[in-house]
Amino acid sequence: MSFYRKAKPTFDAIRGIALKLSFPKPTLPPPPPRPSPSPSSTILIREFKRRLSISSSITPKPNPIHAGGGRRFYYVDHNRVVHFKRRGRDRWSQNPRHVFAVVVFGAGVAITVYFGNLETVPYTKRTHFVLLSKSMERQLGESQFEQVKAEFKGKILPPNHPESVRVKLIAKDVIGALQRGLKKEHVWTDPEYAEASEDPRPDGSQDGLTLLIGEGGDEEEWNGAKDEVLDDKWVQSSRKSGDARRAESESRHLEGLNWEVLVVREPIVNAFCLPGGKIVVFTGLLDQFRSDAEIATIISHEVGHAVARHIAEGITKNLWFAVLQLIILQFVGAPQLVDAMSNLLLRLPFSRRMEMEADYIGLLLVASAGYNPRVAPTVYEKLGKLTGDSALKNYLSTHPSGKKRAQLLSQAHVMEEALSIYRESMAGRGVEGFL
Repeated sequence: MSFYRKAKPTFDAIRGIALKLSFPKPTLPPPPPRPSPSPSSTILIREFKRRLSISSSITPKPNPIHAGGGRRFYYVDHNRVVHFKRRGRDRWSQNPRHVFAVVVFGAGVAITVYFGNLETVPYTKRTHFVLLSKSMERQLGESQFEQVKAEFKGKILPPNHPESVRVKLIAKDVIGALQRGLKKEHVWTDPEYAEASEDPRPDGSQDGLTLLIGEGGDEEEWNGAKDEVLDDKWVQSSRKSGDARRAESESRHLEGLNWEVLVVREPIVNAFCLPGGKIVVFTGLLDQFRSDAEIATIISHEVGHAVARHIAEGITKNLWFAVLQLIILQFVGAPQLVDAMSNLLLRLPFSRRMEMEADYIGLLLVASAGYNPRVAPTVYEKLGKLTGDSALKNYLSTHPSGKKRAQLLSQAHVMEEALSIYRESMAGRGVEGFL
């Protein structure tokens, strides 16, 4: 270190002498001037720079779905217009051929299902659409019958009770008349008296002439002009149309039925016939209607519902009504209003029409069974008195008023047929094929 300090002045002196003795750098000649570009090349250069700036300013944004190097689904043309491409495969709805094929196939299926489930109601020859199969309808009736037996366990009259024997004999006459009316051989067996069920299943709602004792009401003056138009013109028109097209009445659902009768000790004026040949009668009905002809009229009416498959038709209609309501609710945001209007304009009129159809079929069954059909109008009028008839009942109820039903059965053309069948039956000549 001391040596470097002593020698440093010597080195500095030598460096200064060397700088003084350095030679100057040689000067180079200036470069020749660049030729000016031609106008055409200037235009090409400008266009190239413009396109380069466009392509650099519009860059494809990263696709969050196809992150990691997905395909670009748009491009930019020379006019700076961005064109987008459809991702994935084309939808079938974008292809007119596919849409046409689906529409044709769906229409074919709908037409096949509709015409494959059209049936003709006996006597009225009315054509109705029923989706529920006959086997499923029978299972439904048997299931509801078991529910009735479980609900009224301990209140079912024994088979040897006088009222049970009486109702069973009347039901046998009515079912025998049904056999003759449909001209079917061995389609039924003698009705048996059902035994109480031990199956404690819950109750299900039942259809019938449910009338509680004590439900009275003030009678109103009869005014046919204000009532809903319920006459037998549609029956005659339907029968004429059915005869013209030679329609065959549907009665296969009545073949091989195990008819059963049940009498329940309850103060309810009610009787109903479930699918599968299950007849239930309450003692309240027997207390109010003492004659066999009156009991036969009500049982025949309920059997008429089973003949026309009204329960299965009602299930089908309710399905269509529900679909229609869902469609209307897409445009009208008032579900309560839509439900009320559908009941008033669709469900209730349909129910009243079915009741009148069962009245007509039941009237012929009563006459063929050997009971005077003239009793039927008085029976329905008496039912109306028990429930309190009113003009509004012809619009706001599932059943027409008792007075209206009595008037129509008295004046309807079906009464003439019923009286003719009754006379032949009393003379010992049973009329066949009247349904």
